[in-house]
Amino acid sequence: MSYLVLARKYRPKTFSEMVGQEHVVQALSNALTQQRLHHAYLFTGTRGVGKTTVSRILAKSLNCQGPDGQGGITATPCGVCPACTDIDSGRFPDYTELDAASNRGVDEVQGLLEQAVYKPVQGRFKVFMIDEVHMLTNTAFNAMLKTLEEPPEYLKFVLATTDPQKVPVTVLSRCLQFNLRPMAPETVLDHLTRVLAAENVPAESQALRLLARAARGSMRDALSLTDQAIAFGSGQLQEAGVRQMLGSVDRSHVFRLIDALAQGDGKTVVETADTLRIHGLSAASTLEDMSAVLQRMAVLQAVPQMTAAVDASDPEAAEIARLAVALPPDETQLLYSICLHGRAELGLAPDEYAALTMVLLRLLAFKPVGAQGSAAGMAEKKTLTRPEPAAGAAAAPTAPVVSPSPIRVSPPVAPALAAVAPAAAEPAAEAVPAPAAPAQASPDDVNRAVVQAQRSQPDARETPPWEPDDAAPAPALSTPSAQTARPPASVRLPVLTPEDLKKKTVPASVGQALIAPETVALAVRTVPEPGPRLQPQGLTGQALAPLVPTPEGDVWHATVQQLIAQEAITALVRELALQSQLVAREQDHWLLRVERESINQPQARERLRAALEAAGHTRQIIVEVGAVTDSPARRNAQAAAQRQRVAEEIVQGDPYVQQLMRDFGAKIVPGSIKPA
Repeated sequence: MSYLVLARKYRPKTFSEMVGQEHVVQALSNALTQQRLHHAYLFTGTRGVGKTTVSRILAKSLNCQGPDGQGGITATPCGVCPACTDIDSGRFPDYTELDAASNRGVDEVQGLLEQAVYKPVQGRFKVFMIDEVHMLTNTAFNAMLKTLEEPPEYLKFVLATTDPQKVPVTVLSRCLQFNLRPMAPETVLDHLTRVLAAENVPAESQALRLLARAARGSMRDALSLTDQAIAFGSGQLQEAGVRQMLGSVDRSHVFRLIDALAQGDGKTVVETADTLRIHGLSAASTLEDMSAVLQRMAVLQAVPQMTAAVDASDPEAAEIARLAVALPPDETQLLYSICLHGRAELGLAPDEYAALTMVLLRLLAFKPVGAQGSAAGMAEKKTLTRPEPAAGAAAAPTAPVVSPSPIRVSPPVAPALAAVAPAAAEPAAEAVPAPAAPAQASPDDVNRAVVQAQRSQPDARETPPWEPDDAAPAPALSTPSAQTARPPASVRLPVLTPEDLKKKTVPASVGQALIAPETVALAVRTVPEPGPRLQPQGLTGQALAPLVPTPEGDVWHATVQQLIAQEAITALVRELALQSQLVAREQDHWLLRVERESINQPQARERLRAALEAAGHTRQIIVEVGAVTDSPARRNAQAAAQRQRVAEEIVQGDPYVQQLMRDFGAKIVPGSIKPA
């Protein structure tokens, strides 16, 4: 006798044997019990959820004759009468199944409808079951509309489809529609447990969980995979064998990746990705399993009370609960989104494992500074702290600079530059009247004064460089965020340079001057409005702090430029050199300082030291982490900004450009001017 697969052997014979479709079973059972029968039914749902099974049970319920041959319409067919046994075996003459995927033309439908004029041969009702009805042509649908709307009293239509959107509304309006839902993994797991118990097949619970998840809501797929797993495991189901058969990733790798991302351990992330490559595990399956774990973590984070209701039989539940505490909720949501979008990027990369590594490292790239998943890290991200004023700058009086943009408090000025700030800010305060702030005014007082000054100027507007406006005063710009802003074209403003600071002299027109951002930073600064701005960017993506040139910086800038020109340093080593500041030199020992620990890598330091030694500069370097005020990158950014300003002045001062503006109303597109 040939073997009968589990999906056919354990196909439900009655409504009581069906699982996961209680809403459909209840509606049909009540309709059969009360004799409130519709003439056309439409069952929709994904593959393997029981559409054909419900159709056969309904046909048996309509034609069941009972064990004694005296039965009638019932919600519980006996399964032993000729009608029930013939329908189960597929040879009942009054039950016809038509596969619309291969019989989709009007001729096949007309041939079926020709049988409608004849009464049932053996049963009580004729039942026409059309599977995948959405595959029928429009002509075939039109041919069956009239019969579908007013069939004979002995004829019942049962339609099944996986895509109800393709069924014409004229057909939908004539049918009683039931949507069969995909099976939950827990429902599939319970059913597989009962089936394997009846088959006397030993199985590990974790192996059945893998099969239940791999079925994706289809009971037929779950039973088919179980058949395959039994053959693969020689009559038994073990987790290792099922995982190997499915090609799924061991959840321990997934837990290790999430734990490493929570701790900010990039080394473990890369090593685990290499392990997946060595074992040939799917990168897409890894991201899919991570998404499932992160979803359960997010639920536990949003509803902590569910932690007490975790299934003790699930060995993964305890680990997921631990990770839900280790990873902050916002990072859990971010990582979940990264994993979902990363699956679509795997096919774009030449190597899917390299793409997997990039997707995982993306969280570390966007991870907030100081956030390690602890309460302190979360508090640091959520709490706004005000910087403490420096001792030398506390005594220096500061005047608010009025700007049409919103304001915020910036770090205090350095002691050496504090004496210049009042002199540079007083004329600007005269240009735009504002209440004078006391010497010891708090940031809130300064902000309140500036807001009042803004409200007193309702007609203030920003004048484009090519439209002179002598009536509107030029705002004083004094922050890194405004270091590339230009004054109106009608005003040519001198720039306060570091040489002026050394001489402690200020030009007479400094009240109208645009103060160089590398020279002084006032206590109040403007916040740039939304839109593209030309700003030198650091590793953090934020605007660089003001440049304070030093003699050591001159030496270090020349040295780094020489190494770059000779191609002695590249990649991360070059970035380390550009972003660092030479603090001190003592014989063969140089002390450097960087702002970010991420570029202060041992290999990069050693390669930089070797390059410096080969160039005859030093034999030993020490790199510390701290505030940087003079680095080659900042000098290069300042030079680029200066070249940009010169280029814009040349273009705007060109007579031909001015003629085009004057005669034809031409305007220069912002950002289109590039220095040579």
